[in-house]
Formats: sequence, C-alpha cells, structure tokens
Amino acid sequence: MNKPFHAILFSCTLILVQSCVTPRQEALPSSDPPLPSKYPNAEGAKSSALIGWREYFKDPNLTSLISTALQNNQELNILMQEIAVSKAEVRGRKGAIFPFLSFGGNAGVDKVGRYTREGAVEEGLEIKPEKRFPDPLTNFASAAEFEWEVDIWRKLRNERDASIKRYLATQEGRNFMITHLVAEIAESYYELLALDTQLTILKPMIQVQQDALKTVKMQKDAGKVTELAVKRFEAEVLKNQSHLFEVQQKITVMENRLNYLAGRYPQHIKRNSSGFEQRMLTNIRSGLPAELLRNRPDVRKAELELAATGLEVKAAAARFYPSVNISAALGLQSFTLSSAFDTPASLIYGAAANVAGPLINRSAIQAEYQGASAKQVSAIYAYQQAVLKAYIEVVNQLSEIRNLNQSYERKSEQVKVLSDSITIVGQLFNNARADYTEVLLTQRDALEARMDLVELKQKQLTAFVNAYKALGGGYSQGT
Repeated sequence: MNKPFHAILFSCTLILVQSCVTPRQEALPSSDPPLPSKYPNAEGAKSSALIGWREYFKDPNLTSLISTALQNNQELNILMQEIAVSKAEVRGRKGAIFPFLSFGGNAGVDKVGRYTREGAVEEGLEIKPEKRFPDPLTNFASAAEFEWEVDIWRKLRNERDASIKRYLATQEGRNFMITHLVAEIAESYYELLALDTQLTILKPMIQVQQDALKTVKMQKDAGKVTELAVKRFEAEVLKNQSHLFEVQQKITVMENRLNYLAGRYPQHIKRNSSGFEQRMLTNIRSGLPAELLRNRPDVRKAELELAATGLEVKAAAARFYPSVNISAALGLQSFTLSSAFDTPASLIYGAAANVAGPLINRSAIQAEYQGASAKQVSAIYAYQQAVLKAYIEVVNQLSEIRNLNQSYERKSEQVKVLSDSITIVGQLFNNARADYTEVLLTQRDALEARMDLVELKQKQLTAFVNAYKALGGGYSQGT
C-alpha cells in the first residue's frame, strides 16, 4: 500500500472511532417500587378486578346503560381515533426497516448551443449520418431504484419497538378510560336511585305532616293550641314541599348526565328504585397489591411508556454510530423511443454503498440523546407514582367500605327508633300529653334520618364501585 492510501485509511478509522463515542448515561433510579405484601385489614383472596362488569353490576338496566355508553360515548370514540393514529405510526416505523424500492420513468428534450462543451462534443464526434445525435436531443428513461439503510445498530428496530410500546400504552389508556366511564355511570345511576328513594320518602311524609296540620287547626279551633302551633306546622309542610321540587330537579339533571355519558339526547332512564335501601353489590375481594401491576390499566400504561423511553434512548445512542446506506438502480435509457428497449445497449445500472458518521458539531445528536434520557427518568418516576397512587386508592376505598358499613348499621337503628317515636308522639299529642313542638321535632328528625340513610346507602354503593375501579375492574367486558 502507498502512503496516501494509508493516510485515507487512518482518517476513515479515526472518523469511525470518534463517531462511536456516546455520552455516558447517569445511573437510573429503580423502576420497581417496593409494594407491601398485603393490604391492611383485608383478605388476600382473588381480586374482584377479574370479575367482568356485567357480572359485578347485576342490574340489567345499569348494564344496558353501560353497554350503550361504551358504543356511543364521544370522548371514548375520540380516543379510539387517537389510537388509530398511533397504530399508523407503528406501521410507518415498521416500514422504515425494510428497503425502499421505487420505479419511475421520464421523457425530455434538450437543445444545447453549438459553442458549448456539449455542442462541441457532438460536432466533434465522427458519427455515421444515420447514427448522429438528434437535434434537439431527446431522452427516454425508466428505472427501478433501491434504497436501504442497513440497521446494524438496531436504531430503526428500537424506534419500531418503541412505537409498538406506545401503541400498546394507548390501548391501556383506552382501558383506563373504560374503567372510569363504567364507574362514573354506575355511581351516577345509584345516585339517581337514591334521589328516587328520597322522593318516595318525602311524598308520604308531606302527607303525614298535612294530616297533622289539619289536626292542629282543629285543636286551635277548640282552643287547645295557639296560632303559633298552626304556623309552625304549616311552615314545616311548605319546607318539605320546596325540598320535593329540589329533588325533582336533581333527578332531571342526573338523568341528563347519564344520557350525556351514553352519548344520546335526554330521555327517560329505565330503572327500578324499589328496595334501594336494601340493595348491595358483590362483596369486594382485594387480592394482593402485586396484582395491581397487571390489573390496573394506568399502571400497565405507565410501564409500557417506560419501556418505550428505554428503547428511544437506545435509538438516540445509535445515532452516534456510523450509518450504512446501500443504493442501486437498474433501468433503460436512450435518446430515441425506438431504441429505448434495445438491450443490452440501452441498459443502465449502478450500485453504491455509503458509510457516514458524525464527527464534528454533534450537539444536535447529543441534545436528542440527553432529552431521551431525561424522558426515561421521568417515565420511571411516573411509573412509581402510578403504582403508589393505585395502592393508596385501594386502601382508601377498602377503609371507606368498612366504615360506611358500620355507619349504615347505626343509622338504620336510628331510623327505626325515630319511626317508632312518630307513632308514640302522635298518640301523646292527641291525648294532650305532648307538646306540638315535640311532634314537629320528632317528625323532622325522622325525615332527616331516613334521608341520611338513603344518602349513606348511595355512598356505600359508590364506595363499592370505586373500590372495583381502584382494583382495576370494569374494562374486561368493555372491549
């Protein structure tokens, strides 16, 4: 070998070595948050998240409403289009790995000046008359071209795999939205049943108070009570009648909310409110905290996004290495159309391989690599946060269920006592052994206790719904 060749070879080797140097990445925080082995004061039975929403919510009216919402909800449909965009990106990343093959043709005419280089060449050639260049010179060509970036550093494959992970993350995002939609519909549905029940409590109570008002008026005429007693009873009746209209308005608003979630215009919500105070959902089984990692869609989404950022860091690091590109072309070319297919005379072909790597001013590549590394660290923290949030939500909901169960038992006892008191105080009042204020206060306390009991039942059902959602249930039958 001669010295110039040695110098070229040394320069190329120096370029390749220099371009392969990548910045050192800082140590990453642990992506495996230590989860407790079990939930406090909870059984470790199989998680209720594995139960489908049709089986968990046995009310056919509610399951029909959820099914309608999963088909028509606009927000969910918008998300589906975003998933389609992510899927298209995956296809694009997959295609970048393989060679690009294109085919094309062209035709043109070119007239050069006689006193130009091209013109002088044409004039200077001794060509037989029948073989002279046409004037003006025409050109006909068709060729297939081949372009391929050889993915020796897995840059393109890592970018493809990262896009696949992000596509799968959008799917988990859809599942997460379904769990929220199912829970929101169930919560609103039970609130609607609670309002119906409050209405059924108010109407007979108003009738009882109106009967009491008539009795007080007769006693006032008999001189047993004063006008003050009549006014107090009348005010109590008017107060509860006013409350009746407030509840009716809340029912209208709640029905329209459910219709909105179902993606339809206002209409009556089919439901059966009878026996609401005795209604109960399937008992919640918490399972083990580790099950959250596979049952919670938001946790799986964060995990997939973390995996995607790791692949993107590798793809960004590969940009520091030399790239290898292979190109080739094969076709036909002639200055007359009649001879364009005269092979091998009109045959043209070529092939080339190109190796290039960044040497000077690599700041753009370094910035991309540092940005990808920062996103990876951010994704690790986001994953840890998702796991922590999931665990705390489950603990809170399980605790709320226990406390609401105890509270509901006590409130039920209070309602029973006050219901008995209404009968007793009515008898005493009719026998002039109790003051009218005692009747008013007893009726008021009994009504408030029953209304509170209905609200407690609604909160109890909502706690079961939210616990089911917190464990990761609600999407298995929504796909």
